[in-house]
Amino acid sequence: MKKKADKRKDAEILREQVLKAPHMFVAGFDKLTVAQDYELRKAIKGAGGDYRVVKNTVAGKAAEGTPAGQILEGLQGMTSIAFTTRDPVGLAKALTAYAKTNPNFVFRAGMVEGRAIDVKAIQELASLLPRQDILARLLYLIQAPAQRLVTAINGAGRNVAVVLDLGVKENKFQS
Repeated sequence: MKKKADKRKDAEILREQVLKAPHMFVAGFDKLTVAQDYELRKAIKGAGGDYRVVKNTVAGKAAEGTPAGQILEGLQGMTSIAFTTRDPVGLAKALTAYAKTNPNFVFRAGMVEGRAIDVKAIQELASLLPRQDILARLLYLIQAPAQRLVTAINGAGRNVAVVLDLGVKENKFQS
């Protein structure tokens, strides 16, 4: 059993992590094997996130007065937290894919941009396109009018060149 000083230290470390991470997913797990836990940690690390198994009372005390306070209070059962400072969609996708193959892993709540979300919102978040794809589409939409303008300007110059070339070939420019 941990000493009170160790529990306080754990709560302080968790509080720092909770304050730094604007995106967080709280999950319950029961009867996961070591291999399944390794795969979960690997998937979360691949999505750019961090993962912690927490004691419910420590998590509740660490989150008091933070935006995560409402999702970390009153937890019961085996609890873990996956959090990231990067893309929440990627982490939600990784966790959702893992949850589909391991029914013992269930979502309880989440937080995106400092706002609490429910399990349904986590599923919807996981169905979104990744951030890179959205940025690529946005860049395409921004560039498309400029590309069309350049094509039209080049087309006019090309048409003039074709007309001049035909005139030269047919000897239309005689002095």
